[in-house]
Order: sequence, then C-alpha cells, then structure tokens
Amino acid sequence: MSDQLTHLDKQGNPSMVNVGEKKITKRSATAQSIVVVNEAIIAQLTNGDIQTKKGPVFQTAILAGIMAAKKTSELIPLCHPLGLDNCKVAISVNEKEEIVIHCTASLTAKTGVEMEALTGASIAALTIYDMCKAMSHNIVIKETRLLKKTGGKSDYDSSEATVK
Repeated sequence: MSDQLTHLDKQGNPSMVNVGEKKITKRSATAQSIVVVNEAIIAQLTNGDIQTKKGPVFQTAILAGIMAAKKTSELIPLCHPLGLDNCKVAISVNEKEEIVIHCTASLTAKTGVEMEALTGASIAALTIYDMCKAMSHNIVIKETRLLKKTGGKSDYDSSEATVK
C-alpha cells in the first residue's frame, strides 16, 4: 500500500482521484458501527427490533443506511458518484448487548465502495441514536470501521490486519 495521499495533486491541493485508467472490477466493502445503549433501551427490544413512538428503530436505521450509502458522494467532497449494484444493512445485538450494524456495498466499477459502506453504517448508527434519544441521551457510537474490502488494486480484511 502506498504512503502517498491520493486526494492531493502535486501542488498539495485537494483533487479527485482520476479513475479513468483503472480496470473495471467487482468491488465490495463491509463496514461496522457499534452503538452502546443503556439497559432501558435494550429492554424495549422485542421481535428483533426496538419499538418507539417514532417507529421501529432497526428497520428505520436500515433504510437510512442504504439511503446514505447511495448519497455518499454528496456528503464526502472527493468521493466519486457511484451507482451501487447492491447495499445491505444488517443490525443485531451482540452478547454485550451492544447494537452492531454491518453495511455491505458492492458494484462493478473502476473505484471502490469503502466510503459507501462506512457512510451507510455511520448513518444507521446516527439514526438509532436519533430514534432512541427520547429514552436516554446516554448512547455511544463507539466504533465505525472497515471490516473488509475486495476488488481493485488490493483486498483488505481487518481480521488479518495489524495496527502499527
């Protein structure tokens, strides 16, 4: 992996990456966000979702995550506008009673979808916060990270990575 920042030109100015010469390949990325809520909020979990006056929390967050992934280039200045082939958001509660969001985006193109997956997971987490804040503001979005990416110049799997 290069140590060069790809979004700067030779003069150090912001620049969109030129993907014109890249190969079209099947690309996918999966990102995760973890939301920590208190026991009172988790106690509202029935039939796989948290019900609030605003509606079903997880179902709403799934839709928000998909919508956000599709609009990533409108939110992040140097991202290429992409027509995703697919985007899935899955939400579960782990053994620590944390809400775990996985967003997987995929397409066949000249550029990857890491930012779309990260944006989808992030906005799903923020939607959970928004829908649950009436019950408690003691909500922490503690982790958003790329889990895996395939296609393009290199693949990445966080289970094989080490942080230096």
